[in-house]
Amino acid sequence: MSRRPVTFVVVVALLGISGQALAQGTCESLAALKLPNTTITLAQTVAAGALVLPPGAPGAPPMDFGSLPAFCRLAATVKPTKDSDIRIEVWMPASGWSGRLRSVGNGGFAGAIGYGAMSPRLQLGDAAASTDTGHPISQERRVDASWALGHPEKMTDFGFRAVHEMTQLAKAVIKAFYGTDPRYSYFESCSNGGRQALMEAQRYPQDYDGILAGAPANFWTHAGIWANALAPALDRGGYIPATKLPAIARAVNAACDAADGVADGILNDPRTCHFDPATLLCTNGDSSQCLTQPQVSVLKALYAGPHDAKGRAFYPGVLPGAEEGPGGWGLWIIGPAPGKGLIPEFGRGLFSDMVYANPDWDFKDTPVDEAVEAADAKTAKVLNATDSNLTAFKARGGKLILYHGWNDPALSALNTVNYYSSVERRMGTRETATFMRLYMVPGMQHCAGGPGPNNFGQPINESVEHAISRNNIEVALQQWVEKGVPPSSIIATKYVDDDPKKGVKMTRPLCPYPQAAMWMGKGSTDDAANFVCKAP
Repeated sequence: MSRRPVTFVVVVALLGISGQALAQGTCESLAALKLPNTTITLAQTVAAGALVLPPGAPGAPPMDFGSLPAFCRLAATVKPTKDSDIRIEVWMPASGWSGRLRSVGNGGFAGAIGYGAMSPRLQLGDAAASTDTGHPISQERRVDASWALGHPEKMTDFGFRAVHEMTQLAKAVIKAFYGTDPRYSYFESCSNGGRQALMEAQRYPQDYDGILAGAPANFWTHAGIWANALAPALDRGGYIPATKLPAIARAVNAACDAADGVADGILNDPRTCHFDPATLLCTNGDSSQCLTQPQVSVLKALYAGPHDAKGRAFYPGVLPGAEEGPGGWGLWIIGPAPGKGLIPEFGRGLFSDMVYANPDWDFKDTPVDEAVEAADAKTAKVLNATDSNLTAFKARGGKLILYHGWNDPALSALNTVNYYSSVERRMGTRETATFMRLYMVPGMQHCAGGPGPNNFGQPINESVEHAISRNNIEVALQQWVEKGVPPSSIIATKYVDDDPKKGVKMTRPLCPYPQAAMWMGKGSTDDAANFVCKAP
């Protein structure tokens, strides 16, 4: 039987250690902490220098985090239920602590501690925390959800409980180590981590002062229906091979790129692009430069989004632009063969392992309408973070920043716009503006990548150098929480080949939605200074 999540209260009696040990706050003394349902598996001072951890996947190289300051590394396993096995790590600077806790989330089906995201936060003097959400997944099997088969409590841990348990544990060990609570607590992540971020704001409004949610997979049960909806068309020859993506991208740019006043391969707001896939219809035999009629139908369906038999939309479509590239449609939608992109793989994990508990389940086995209804009935309460009522989070002074790449091929940018709009409808536009912002990023794909300026300090791209930039989105959130300064425009950077070592290619302001950056008509279009934020 499931037990309710435990709220940790850090007092000497509960910790089970002496007041002298608590005051000293030595790292190794944390091994004696006695917390409900918790086993401390490591409490070790790590000397300043390079930290090297075992590889996260078979055949992968060891994880080398370069130069880190001396810190206390605490690892624990939390079991709020008999079937739970939540691994958590908390890293705390040995000296110079900023007074902040920064927790990081997970992409995909989680399954691993986010060491890479913890490292830059530690270097900036913050305490950092992460969890695997209760199950292991290797990098090679990141779309695998077989751990959920027959394990509803593990699904709950993944859905929301593990992040809350991590937060409570992190605050408890910080209090034990430093002798004081964090002055400010932040949660930051993208994709499934963006869903986790919204889940925290909705379910546990007291956990964090500031939340940064990127490209949130918060409508999980509907986002996973793509492959099911497209299966019949793919069977009729509608599969679009990756070799045709450059032709699609060129056609979209030819139709829409210059409409925003700058022909730069970036659609400022793809919603205004009315590209017709039929213009690519093959007229003289099939080739990489055109689409067959079934392929035209699939492309239209991708832009339109999945619908049921009566034409009702389940989830928004992907938007035109940035179809090609390393993080584009080839990875997420097309894949090396029909049904082998990451989107259908994630969808298969949702429906076979979480909804139908049948590892042999196939998209062709169930009508779209029935699959959506089953997913909502069985998993929506655990996986979806769509509640627009953020009154409690706002009331305790919480601040929330959302961001999403307009050309995300994994999770529709329109879904995040829809969620933001639902909060405005529920709480009022003026009230929403007092605690929430949305930044839409032209030309950015899933969390990063794409032809547009895609580096603005979001967790997936963060470096220590960018983290201290005045234009960093993380710093903007911090200023809002700690000094009451609402964020305005944020400068995004496009590096040559997306490599900071190769220098800056261009900069562009990101504007609070619904504003967008417009060129003022003079000066280089590669310089953010020549753009201004304007409402549509």
